[in-house]
Amino acid sequence: MIHFGQKPIHAVIFDMDGTMFDTERLRFETIRQASRELTGTAIAENTLIGSLGLSAKRAEALAKAHNGADYPYHEIRARADALELAHVRRHGVPVKPGLYEVLERLRRSGLSLAVATSSRRAIAEEYLINANVMKYFDITVCGDEVESGKPDPEIFLRAAAELGCAPEVCLIMEDSENGLRAADSSGGLPVYLRDIKDPPEAIRARAFRGYQTAMEGFLEDLREVTPALSVPALTDPFPDTLNDHKVGIHGFGAMGGGYLAQIFSHWDGYTRPSEIIGVTGDAILRDLVNAFGRYTVRYGGRAFDQTIENVHLIDSADEAAVCDMYRAAAIIGLSMPEGAIRHQAPLIAKGLLARHRAGGGALVILTIVNKVSGARFIRDAIETALRRLAPDLCDEIMAKTPVPETVVSRIVSRMSRQALMRQARIKLKIFDELSRPPAAPMASSSDMPAALAQATRRLHRAAETARAVDQLSLVLYHSEPDMPLYAEAGPQMLTRLRQVHTVDDIHMVQMIKNRLWNGTHAIIAWYARLLGHDTIGQGMSDPRVEALVDRLLGTEIQPALLAEFPAAKDLLPRFVDTFVSRCRSSFKDGTTRVGRDPLRKLQRRERVFGNIDMARRHGQPTEALEFGAALGLLYALRMDPPDKECRTIQEVFARNRRIEDVLTYDGPYHGAPYPGLKAGADAALIARIARHFSALQSGDTQHWNWPLHWDAAETDTAAGETAAVAARPGTTAAALEASAA
Repeated sequence: MIHFGQKPIHAVIFDMDGTMFDTERLRFETIRQASRELTGTAIAENTLIGSLGLSAKRAEALAKAHNGADYPYHEIRARADALELAHVRRHGVPVKPGLYEVLERLRRSGLSLAVATSSRRAIAEEYLINANVMKYFDITVCGDEVESGKPDPEIFLRAAAELGCAPEVCLIMEDSENGLRAADSSGGLPVYLRDIKDPPEAIRARAFRGYQTAMEGFLEDLREVTPALSVPALTDPFPDTLNDHKVGIHGFGAMGGGYLAQIFSHWDGYTRPSEIIGVTGDAILRDLVNAFGRYTVRYGGRAFDQTIENVHLIDSADEAAVCDMYRAAAIIGLSMPEGAIRHQAPLIAKGLLARHRAGGGALVILTIVNKVSGARFIRDAIETALRRLAPDLCDEIMAKTPVPETVVSRIVSRMSRQALMRQARIKLKIFDELSRPPAAPMASSSDMPAALAQATRRLHRAAETARAVDQLSLVLYHSEPDMPLYAEAGPQMLTRLRQVHTVDDIHMVQMIKNRLWNGTHAIIAWYARLLGHDTIGQGMSDPRVEALVDRLLGTEIQPALLAEFPAAKDLLPRFVDTFVSRCRSSFKDGTTRVGRDPLRKLQRRERVFGNIDMARRHGQPTEALEFGAALGLLYALRMDPPDKECRTIQEVFARNRRIEDVLTYDGPYHGAPYPGLKAGADAALIARIARHFSALQSGDTQHWNWPLHWDAAETDTAAGETAAVAARPGTTAAALEASAA
């Protein structure tokens, strides 16, 4: 039972044509065609409109009243039925938007459901089965099974009786005047869903509720009285039922494909989108995912694989396809590096303009950007591009394009290209083997008609191929299991997404996560890589790395955050524990991937230096953070081959062999001067980092092992002997432990 409009509701009775299915327009067209074929003239419009909601007998009487007693309506209707069935079998039943979501919510709320249609049972059942909604209904009452058609209430009274419910606790969903008359006369609660023609005002006034936006309008109110499902567990399955929505993911990298796609696949927990459209410039990834139609995210820590289905990838350079995605999507997820966002902003602006000109409504852009105030950065980039493109429409379009700030609590890495290609070759061999024709044809039963036997053999062959295809899912991403995405409260769409947790003070959550994780994650990667470890998990097993992490989080960053955000007292330990636990198990997360782009991570107000500013503001020490900055610089100089940002650092350092020049670099960076430290204002900080760097670069034994003995007075002979081993980059944790022993 639910309460709808303060009424207790135990059952819902649905009309079919015009209410669940957009078949009235199709019916009109097929009757016109049949009339032209049999009489040479199309049936009159007033006859068609007048027959809405009538049984076949009443519609025939109306047609003869308009056209004479000899008018062959019965033959016309039979021919129209054949035309309509042929269309539906070829193209499917045109389902009203929102129907699947409505049926899922009603059924999972424990209500009984019935169909009460003026159509004949043979047609009604074919449509219900074709549209895959027969499973929702307990009973079906059809027009050829009652004496009196609508507006007589007989069909609704019978449906309620077969459900074992009094009419007054039944919502009756109708679109026509005659249907509303019948529903009201039955004593039920009529719900008017507009289709082709509005009934007279006096008839509409008899409805318990009315929706000019048809099923979608009813769905909005239904959401208010059916439960919002909690954040799913990792192993919760995605909903079986597809809704009418398409969603877009602009930037189909690790977070786009490995996290946003999962969020959209869980959707509201009742249904999931019919298609996920991803945008990527990776041609190989596009070809493979589009060929397979699915891919897998692997959660190694839980030994769990999760398959994302109904995915189609488009080229980021295909302007028309990207604009089509922005026109059609119910929501867009966006996850790209800053440089890519600047590059794609003009295309995003074109997509939003195309949506606006097509009459599209509001569009939430759900961002995942590893940057404080990342959503504002994205919004500003889009607005700048849109103002150049359509200055007169810019404000109007941006007003209906919310870009909420978010906080991600998950780490995802992408499968290497080599591993992906190995998988593809193996999977395609499996498909080739399983889809190979059998050595001998399947025998047919002697009593089976030849045509049926042939069709059965084709079906068997198709099933074999389908089973082969079912095995074709590539593992594209490795992911940690944390589920919620924190998002800034505001857009109503976000409250529908089961995996999104909306919060009022997103800035606090954002700062806590970014300050705790991002800079620390980079420092772990730099230190671990310099010590010879390939993954974050391997690095965390090294006592030197673990000691540095303890100092960074426990002594410097966490106390500073607590001073900055006293209200986060309970949240901080959970974020710390989650982060450390993840890092210890991140054996698929490469140190080179996490440590990339050191210039971006060493900007004046970002990550490492942002934490230094915050800690110093609250009187907290920053020596471990300064040591981390030196590690990042040394990492960049030793990378071979270097990425673009490492190459820039190497070039700046090579001019005078001074690390101070790198720290104060102000050359070009993504079209603007790089925000480095200031030689004057930051002189003391620069000097301390330079001392760390110099000691590390020279191979100073004590300094490479510095995190293990913060207090030099506590360093004994054994620690010194251990340090001699640890000083050598590439020393493993096992070797370190053996030396200490």
